[in-house]
Amino acid sequence: MTQLGFHDSAPGLFAPDGDEAEGVALAVGARLPSYIGDHRKRLRTRFMDGGAQALPDYEMLELVLFRAIPRQDVKPLAHLLLQTFGDFGRVISASPARLMLVKGVGEAVVLELKIVEAAAQRLMRAKVMHRPVLSSWAALVDYCHTALAHRETECFRVLYLDRKNVLIADEEQAKGTVDHVPVYPREVVKRALELNASALILVHNHPSGDPTPSEADISMTHQILDAAQVLGLTLHDHLIIGKSKELSFRAEGLL
Repeated sequence: MTQLGFHDSAPGLFAPDGDEAEGVALAVGARLPSYIGDHRKRLRTRFMDGGAQALPDYEMLELVLFRAIPRQDVKPLAHLLLQTFGDFGRVISASPARLMLVKGVGEAVVLELKIVEAAAQRLMRAKVMHRPVLSSWAALVDYCHTALAHRETECFRVLYLDRKNVLIADEEQAKGTVDHVPVYPREVVKRALELNASALILVHNHPSGDPTPSEADISMTHQILDAAQVLGLTLHDHLIIGKSKELSFRAEGLL
């Protein structure tokens, strides 16, 4: 799909340090200018030599955008995405609809960003699925942060465990708004019985970044706890995921 906006920009002067020129769009079949090719080569080398920590967010985004926009300067678009969403994590986890509102973003860009997001989540998921959760709690928390910390709306998930506290399913139960998500305790415990689960961990995010539970969060948790106890299920915890930290109901004495 044609990338609008940046393709339509008039060519600009490239920076003295040899970085890519802002707004440069190449005709189909045109040879990639050496300063753009050299810049991309330098970024790839720095990444391979030093890993992600060697690059700031905008350069990590450039690496992703290289594949989606192979014949154009992508630095301006990387900066624009960060200005719009805030950081690398929020860019790759933004909804396709929100991404498409950014000038210069088309289907190819959205696809590359969603591939990166899916790969990150699958990698973290592999570290916790079918493993005893309580003995690998740090990995579980990392997984929850990867999946939820950068969401722009609230999302409620339930982790279902077997008798040995091995994670057998991680399911999204509901999506909501920026500050509310509808949760039905009956459906949560019903699904546990369908999976033959013995225990649960509730997880949801606060897009505001503050994991402090609301009165509604506390009330809903106790409703699920009551329903679980009636059926002999254990509710281990309820994690609320903020942008950079999480809150455990168990650790806070709320369970």
